[in-house]
Amino acid sequence: MRTTARLISIAFLSLGLLAGCATTGDEDTGMSAAEQAISDAKSANKAAKAAGNEWRDTGKIIKQAEDALAAGDEAKAEKLAAKALKQAEIAQAQAEFENEKFMNSLSASDKAALSSASTAAAASRNSGTSAGNGDKVSSYSVEGGDNLWGISGKDQVYGDSYAWPLIYKTNRSQIKDADLIYPGQVLDIDQNASDAEMDAAVRHAKTRGAWSVGDVEQSDLDYLNQ
Repeated sequence: MRTTARLISIAFLSLGLLAGCATTGDEDTGMSAAEQAISDAKSANKAAKAAGNEWRDTGKIIKQAEDALAAGDEAKAEKLAAKALKQAEIAQAQAEFENEKFMNSLSASDKAALSSASTAAAASRNSGTSAGNGDKVSSYSVEGGDNLWGISGKDQVYGDSYAWPLIYKTNRSQIKDADLIYPGQVLDIDQNASDAEMDAAVRHAKTRGAWSVGDVEQSDLDYLNQ
């Protein structure tokens, strides 16, 4: 029932994106309708990013809305902001749906292991022994808002965001889509990768091509099979 509700939610949000929505100004803040729309879009997109499911063009649309507002075209700015807002809302709904689907797919023992790993990671962070002390790590506990690009760029991981395919390949058993990871997952970090493996990962990251959340790209499969 809850899964059906998520799908219905996404469907209605999609319809809202096509239809657009009107925004009125906020008398308390003194913002115009366009300014309020842009502010709402930014807040929603921030939440989508925190959920690890920000759409790649939502930020660009918000920037276009800001540029239109700066140019004095409030109608265009409001329309673009409304589009960005709906994208962000759908992204949040998708993240919730995918997270629920992932958790429902786990066995009781896997759920217990995931919970235990998450608790251990939190305890490690609170004690000051977590990743972030400058030392290279052999594992990484995913937090809200994380993605492989960002994780790979951390100094204690690889210090190079373009090396993210290495994490994907090392954890292929628990990462189905390279663009979709979940808080609580504990990823193995291969610190013994050869120069050839590192070069292959960076080359794939730079030539991967178009991608979308929820779909496994053929280029990713080709990389895994190398």
